Amino acid sequence: MSSDEKQPFVSHLEELRKRLIVCAITVGVGFVIAYIFSEHLFQLLILPLKEVMPEGGQLIFTNLPEMFFAYLKVAFIAGILASAPLIFYQIWLFVAPGLYRKEKKYLIPFVVSSTFLFVGGALFGYFVVFPFGFKFFIGFANEYVKALPSVKQYLSFSIKLLFAFGVVFELPVVIFFLAKIGVVTPKLLRKKRKYAILLTFALAAILTPPDVITQCMMAVPLIVLYEIGILVAILARKKKQEDREVEGEAQEVP
Repeated sequence: MSSDEKQPFVSHLEELRKRLIVCAITVGVGFVIAYIFSEHLFQLLILPLKEVMPEGGQLIFTNLPEMFFAYLKVAFIAGILASAPLIFYQIWLFVAPGLYRKEKKYLIPFVVSSTFLFVGGALFGYFVVFPFGFKFFIGFANEYVKALPSVKQYLSFSIKLLFAFGVVFELPVVIFFLAKIGVVTPKLLRKKRKYAILLTFALAAILTPPDVITQCMMAVPLIVLYEIGILVAILARKKKQEDREVEGEAQEVP
């Protein structure tokens, strides 16, 4: 690699480092603020489980520092969710130098839509998937077998699901930009629909616990998001065509 090639690579690494530092500071500030309310946030997080547990049911912890670390985890997750707009803004700033001027106008739509979909996906998991999933699991308890979920296991399970739904709900945004740069087209997305459906169920099986209900509750929204992505791809292609027409008219003007 020549010195001329190394310089852009080093500058990209420096830019990435700068963006990561800003994100870390933002999440850190959000974490500190959230930790003040960590007990209330923890009670909010376990509410879907409490509502389906039998009367007298409770969470347990087996290690003395477990609750302390649980509050830290809850505050950290809350800090990430609260920092989502700025995190997506930093992602945009990192990729923006490689975009054309006309493409940079998508800054606000990108930040708003990415934040909305990520938080919306997490809320979908919390309000829709959690109640059904927890009710399914607690249903295996009977007079001989009692459910005694631990704080550590519950946090690991719930946080994984929240982030999984938040990430997969970003699918329309990803499809939009892939369509803008010409990687995918509406025709290609329609043609590969059956493979996409198969892939969504495989992805749901990887990201969710090994039960059919939870997997379907992730796969079905993913299929819907894929269909929305086709519409978004049509919009992206239309905008791309309009931009080309505007450029062509500008070049014709003497």
